[in-house]
Amino acid sequence: QIQLVESGGGTVQTGTSLTLSCRGRSNSRYATGWFRQAPGKEREFVAAISWNGVRKPYAEAVKGRFIISKDNAEPMVYLQMNSLKPEDTAVYYCAATTPGSPPATLTSPYDYTYWGQGTQVTVSS
Repeated sequence: QIQLVESGGGTVQTGTSLTLSCRGRSNSRYATGWFRQAPGKEREFVAAISWNGVRKPYAEAVKGRFIISKDNAEPMVYLQMNSLKPEDTAVYYCAATTPGSPPATLTSPYDYTYWGQGTQVTVSS
C-alpha cells in the first residue's frame, strides 16, 4: 500500500509559477504520474517519471512549461509548473504504479494503482 499526499496547490496569476509536491513511500520502485481534472472534463495525463528517473513523458499541453523531478531520499516527486495559463486550472492528482510492476506506459491512468486526494490549482487571468 502506498499513501500519496499532494501539496502546493493554490491560486496564482497567469504567467507565474507553482510547484506541487507528492510524498510517497521510500525504498519502493514505482513510477509516479501527475494527472489533472478540470470541472466538466475527464482526468488527463500531465507528466510522469519512472522509478529510476530515466523516463519523463509530458503531455503536449505542458511540454516546455512543466518539469517533473524526484528525490528518492525523501521520497518526493515534484511538478514545477511555469508560465501558468488559465487552462491549467484543475485539481491535480499524484498517482503511483504498483511497485516492481513496470507499467506498459506512463501516460494512462490505468497504469496507476494508488492515487492521492488531489490539490486544487487555480490560475486567474
